[in-house]
Amino acid sequence: MFELKVTTDFAAAHQLDLTGRKCENLHGHNWKIEVFATGKKLDKSGVLVDFGIIKKRLKQVMNTLDHKFLNELDLFPKNLPPSSENIARYIGLEMEKLLNKDKIEATISKITAWESDNAAASWINSDA
Repeated sequence: MFELKVTTDFAAAHQLDLTGRKCENLHGHNWKIEVFATGKKLDKSGVLVDFGIIKKRLKQVMNTLDHKFLNELDLFPKNLPPSSENIARYIGLEMEKLLNKDKIEATISKITAWESDNAAASWINSDA
């Protein structure tokens, strides 16, 4: 089994309904995103998947989030608030769709969304 990791970042604002906590106020983060891909086979060039492909697709996903007020996006309906957990899940599912479209055999196994240097949430693909 092989694993690769690509990191990126984006800036955005959100509000979370936490019943009386400071995150109910409009605030923003500079999120750091870690994307993990796994697979069993390497291609003819000896790589799981070209880093450039992952980075290109990840940039597409980041463009939907970067410098936005996340609560206003259709990506996060009322019953799915834009928490770090839900952001990680959104990125993971979108990356999976894009890689499947590219017929890439690697699987997105985990996405970690860091909202600060000491706080992160991960989405782990149970199908990986």
